[in-house]
Amino acid sequence: MGKVYVVTSGKGGVGKTTATANIGTGLALMGKKVLMIDADIGLRNLDLILGLENRIVYNIVDVLEGKCRSYRQAIVKDKRSQNLFLLAADQSKEKDAINADQMKRLCATLREDFDYVMIDCPAGIEQGFKNAIAGSDEALIVTNPEVSAVRDADRIIGLLEAEEKFNPRIVLNRYKKDMVKKNQMLSVKDVQEILGIEILGIVPEDEKILKASNKGEPAVFDKSSKAGSAYRRIVSRIIDPKSYPLSPPGDGGLFTRLKRLITKKDELQG
Repeated sequence: MGKVYVVTSGKGGVGKTTATANIGTGLALMGKKVLMIDADIGLRNLDLILGLENRIVYNIVDVLEGKCRSYRQAIVKDKRSQNLFLLAADQSKEKDAINADQMKRLCATLREDFDYVMIDCPAGIEQGFKNAIAGSDEALIVTNPEVSAVRDADRIIGLLEAEEKFNPRIVLNRYKKDMVKKNQMLSVKDVQEILGIEILGIVPEDEKILKASNKGEPAVFDKSSKAGSAYRRIVSRIIDPKSYPLSPPGDGGLFTRLKRLITKKDELQG
């Protein structure tokens, strides 16, 4: 039985869709069968970040309206991974073109066929958000270490709990160590104290992430990308929470670095 994750954020522009693409791709690179769903009806972008925009024929609205023989007719296989698939959003309809009950039924079907289903949720707290979270098992909230973004993430946590979606986790994106040292950005500890939930991973600011997105190739493929490395660690923690210790980028001490090397060696030997 697979697991359905919704990747959400209160504030737009924090890197939510990029996070969805990298985490989903990373899971596929670890041998998992993954379907990514773009639930941002009318404003789809996930297809661009994955470089699949020219291959889309059907979309999630077509599936839910019964215009396809099954969801299989609408999904697009990734160019680089045999385990990775995309179900795109409709580009021309409104967010109320689908409803929460339809998403619950779709997720129940997909849970049987995939190890992981990653849903890219629209930003904000309107109907699109309610639809995207309806069929999910767990939520990942993407935020930046800025007061406004963290405040919006706090609002999302409350709304998830109201829908009985407990234990969401945070992906802290665009972390800048130098700005934290100058007290110009919230630290990891600040974010933890404000939100009071687990931080799954910390993704540093990295110009390579933009270049990768523009090329339609998630940074998780790039071994030289700091953000790509951070997403690979996040993926490892999703699969095995004990696989990598959490530490701010560049803050790892000798013990932490040694533990990472031992973990990596064990993975290669396993």
